Order: sequence, then C-alpha cells, then structure tokens
Amino acid sequence: MNWITIRSEEEVDRIYKSADYAIIYKHSPRCMTSLMAYRQLKSEVNAASDVEIPIYIVDVIQNRKESMAIASTFGVEHESPQILVVKNGQCVYDASHEDVSLRESLASLN
Repeated sequence: MNWITIRSEEEVDRIYKSADYAIIYKHSPRCMTSLMAYRQLKSEVNAASDVEIPIYIVDVIQNRKESMAIASTFGVEHESPQILVVKNGQCVYDASHEDVSLRESLASLN
C-alpha cells in the first residue's frame, strides 16, 4: 500500500466516482491523538504490503477545503484523526480518534 496525498477537491471527486474501495485517513499534525493514530496506521500499512486498496491521506490543517469536501461528499461528520473506507461513492466504514485502525478498516470489507 502506498500513501497518496489528497491536495485538491478534484481528487476527492475522483475517489467518490470510483467503483473501487479506497481508504482515506484525515490527519492533523497539530494533534497528539492524530500523531499517535498515524504512527500506528503507518505500522499497519507497512505490514499489509499485499493489500491493493489505495490509501489516501489528507492534512486537515493544510488542506481544510479538501478535508471538509470529504466530510460532505461521503456524509460523515468531520473528525480528526479519522479513517474512512469508501466504495461507489458511499462511506462503508468510518472511525475516529483511538478507533483508527487499518485492521478494523479492512475487516469492514467482508
């Protein structure tokens, strides 16, 4: 799995229009909870090298418009840290704060 940085609302729209699964992680570099979740998530991503689902990351401070577009596009309340699993324009799983986990996100696919 490779991290893909979201830097435009057009990228959010492309994810929305895709029929494939995607994982989106919303991260705040100013928040200790977010930093801890990001470290854990990076570790899980490194261990899941066989998973072929794209994982996107958005900095909620630098890319506020994109972060808010994710919330409104996928019908979730804006939180950070937050992880979403999306497919066919729908959020099929989301978790925030201490519940951010790649393992749980992948389990939601079944």
